[in-house]
Amino acid sequence: MPPTKSENFDKRLKEMHNFAEIYAKQTNTFFCLDPSITSVIITGLATYKDKHGVPLCPCRNFRSEKAEIELNYWVCPCVSMRERKECHCKLFVQPNDSSASQSQKISLDTIYETL
Repeated sequence: MPPTKSENFDKRLKEMHNFAEIYAKQTNTFFCLDPSITSVIITGLATYKDKHGVPLCPCRNFRSEKAEIELNYWVCPCVSMRERKECHCKLFVQPNDSSASQSQKISLDTIYETL
């Protein structure tokens, strides 16, 4: 789903970029070896944050986004990530996972290249 860009989209993208880097450090998780995956997920989170005010998981299909937001299960970081460090999207990858890079940083330029 391509982002619908509002005047605040760049701000939301920077917020989600900052969140992802900080959260990866806090949880000792890493970004995916393929930076395009990380970029697409951060962009998806920013799109939902821009649209609904919260970063709903961009890797799920929802019947009702508003109902999912009220449940708070799939708001990033989702319950699976908070409780078990399991990120379905592969935004936050365990260090022993073969798809994990050794990086907890991604440049905004890399993210913008995927838009």
